[in-house]
Amino acid sequence: MAFAPQVRIPATYMRGGTSKGVFFKLDELPESCRVPGAARDALLMRVIGSPDPYGKQIDGMGGATSSTSKTVIVGPATQAGHDVDYLFGQVSIDQKFVDWSGNCGNLSAAIGPFAIRNGLIPADRIPRDGICTVRIWQANIKKTIVAHVPITDGQVQETGDFELDGVTFPAAEIQLEFMDPADDSDGGSMFPTGNLIDDLDVPGVGTFKATMINSGIPTIFIEAGALDYQGTELQDDINNDAAALARFEKIRAHGAVKMGLIKHVDEAAARQHTPKVAFVSAPKAYTSSSGKAIGAGDIDVLVRALSMGKLHHAMMGTASVAIATAAAVPGTLVNLAAGGGEREQVNFGHPSGTLRVGAKARQVNGEWTVTKAIMSRSARMLMDGGVWVPREGF
Repeated sequence: MAFAPQVRIPATYMRGGTSKGVFFKLDELPESCRVPGAARDALLMRVIGSPDPYGKQIDGMGGATSSTSKTVIVGPATQAGHDVDYLFGQVSIDQKFVDWSGNCGNLSAAIGPFAIRNGLIPADRIPRDGICTVRIWQANIKKTIVAHVPITDGQVQETGDFELDGVTFPAAEIQLEFMDPADDSDGGSMFPTGNLIDDLDVPGVGTFKATMINSGIPTIFIEAGALDYQGTELQDDINNDAAALARFEKIRAHGAVKMGLIKHVDEAAARQHTPKVAFVSAPKAYTSSSGKAIGAGDIDVLVRALSMGKLHHAMMGTASVAIATAAAVPGTLVNLAAGGGEREQVNFGHPSGTLRVGAKARQVNGEWTVTKAIMSRSARMLMDGGVWVPREGF
């Protein structure tokens, strides 16, 4: 019996924000995997260790959570005025597919450092000491991200004293600007239904007030109280409740239809990455997952969000953009939970702690728009070398 040989593919394992992923240079992938299609998906699933009916990804690089079942492909820029292209693949843990429908805002923080290290940024653009600005074309959503990467002695600086709740150790701060983050493709609106708040009818579950927004990543915001939650819940409060997770998935599927992302709720199963579902509440005191006490006066609003069917341990970077944008628009559920009125930044509480994000929204011809959202993250290279994969399907 013939067995497929293993092949080595150059790769880097990186943390970006509160996520981890396997990073590849486009031109170092097998030729069949440099373009979209079954071969590329097969490779990335095998690298991560999916699909895994045990839900552990033991035979791959994945960590069996939505935050660690991620892949990134970085290549030369295809768009004028940019330095690199960044393509993100969210690998399903237990199903046979890779979701290409959205970005990972957390791993966006690692793109600049990866590009600098891998010679994708001209040497004369990298200062001896200071900040290297990297303009990134996010190919999944066709948007620009500007990363400000600290440089020391001509090298990417990774260590520092910037603390990010959800990440154990401090690191160097990387500021990210998500330019024009609203999804305006095909003449679309930041609020796809045309409303700041809708009645979302979910058969068999209920009707909920919802703010549905396309900014950073399509997101459905619901009041925590409408779901009988406080907004202070931690992962185990939600993820150990199978009935609650099933309810959230029904809400997500019906919200996706109302947002025009899919035509029928049955299609949601093949689109796990988007949209996200989040619930919001006015500030309350709580204890984070690390044991850190968060006072009601420390935050403007509470937000909990689900990713790939589970409550996220902190907050997705792209959902943070959605939070910043929604908070900046008077009258959304996020804005109202934060106290209402006009604001250009919001400090929100999540299961691991707090995060401050900013956005400036304005109305143009009756439509809300936002020029950019800003947040700080950190990134670190964890391992550099190559992954070994049986040569099957690519």
